[in-house]
Amino acid sequence: RGYYSVETVTLLVALKVRYRDRITILRGNHESRQITQVYGFYDECLRKYGNANVWKYFTDLFDYLPLTALIESQIFCLHGGLSPSLDTLDNIRALDRIQEDISGQFNHTNGLTLISRAHQLVMEGYNWSQDKNVVTVFSAPNYCYRCGNMAAILEIGENMEQSFLQFDPAPRQIEPEAT
Repeated sequence: RGYYSVETVTLLVALKVRYRDRITILRGNHESRQITQVYGFYDECLRKYGNANVWKYFTDLFDYLPLTALIESQIFCLHGGLSPSLDTLDNIRALDRIQEDISGQFNHTNGLTLISRAHQLVMEGYNWSQDKNVVTVFSAPNYCYRCGNMAAILEIGENMEQSFLQFDPAPRQIEPEAT
């Protein structure tokens, strides 16, 4: 979402290419063809490039993004959350909402220390919940240009130490009309 979605995705892909083993891009609900048409990514591609080719290339790329990631067998990362009917990674692999009574048990059953998720606006960019079994990381500052929230990135060090990089939105600039 936002005026610079194409540039944002392009930057993320460039970072993935440059730091192949250090960056993982997960697929969320906004990386589907249907949602990109509803929330403006398709229209942005048409406006900036004059046809749907760039949109098609990006959505083809989105099809290859993983839904989850597991960091050093300890931190489970996903966009939305856990399903109450799934209790092992194998069940998830065979096939998503976090409930307080399942995250701790899920981590314990699977030998995890943390579930890292996104999808939900949090004002400081990240928020711990469920006895620190779950962290929500939200990386869209001033969401929809009206929420006033910070954004954050979770960085995992080589020894699994966790730190958050928080940032405010950049000042909004008026986008020039495409000619």
